[in-house]
Amino acid sequence: MPGSWGPILTELIPLALVIALSPLSIIPAVLVLHSPRPRPTGLAFLVGWLVGLAALTAIFLQLSDLVGGIGTQPPSWASWLRIVVGVGLIGFGGYRWVTRKKSEHMPGWMTRMSTLTPAKAGATAAALTVLNPKVLFICAAAGLAIGSAGLDSPTVWGAMIWFVAIAGLTVALPVLGYAVSGERLDPTLNRLKAWMERQHAVLVAAILVAIGLLVLYKGIHALIG
Repeated sequence: MPGSWGPILTELIPLALVIALSPLSIIPAVLVLHSPRPRPTGLAFLVGWLVGLAALTAIFLQLSDLVGGIGTQPPSWASWLRIVVGVGLIGFGGYRWVTRKKSEHMPGWMTRMSTLTPAKAGATAAALTVLNPKVLFICAAAGLAIGSAGLDSPTVWGAMIWFVAIAGLTVALPVLGYAVSGERLDPTLNRLKAWMERQHAVLVAAILVAIGLLVLYKGIHALIG
């Protein structure tokens, strides 16, 4: 019997928030709004970002189907996967905390985001989802989790859309806000960018550890429950 999708939707929220709350997701979206054509460039970046997230998640969803079978009861390896993902997030969060002093400045590639054309912005956003190990790792975890949740085939795609929508929310908000309000948002966006540049290493570390603990608990609970 296919499983209920309530639990998997709840489980996907913390995974999506790892991507959504990452400064390396938000800052590029803010920077492209300082390009010569901010509205089309921002919208192109948003489309590329969402397409990249959806494509990665779908790939790992299909891999899950190959190794387990969508619509079947969750296999035992799904719980071990959550444990591995949780430990990995905690370990990566600890590493980012230890090396936070080395990450106080914005990476050089980000400084070029404000010079992109709309076409390059869309391609760059899609590429960033693959080249950012954290985004790739989380999309893999989400796709495998959805595929191993015991849902039927139509429902898994609804769960994937839910994950992508939450993961892309913090990119969508400034882009769509600027599309509506234009230059009136510039002071707010500049303050947000400056604050996140100073604090991004600490923010990433805290988010990774907190969500890693939640995912680890979920995996252990499923094994002993």
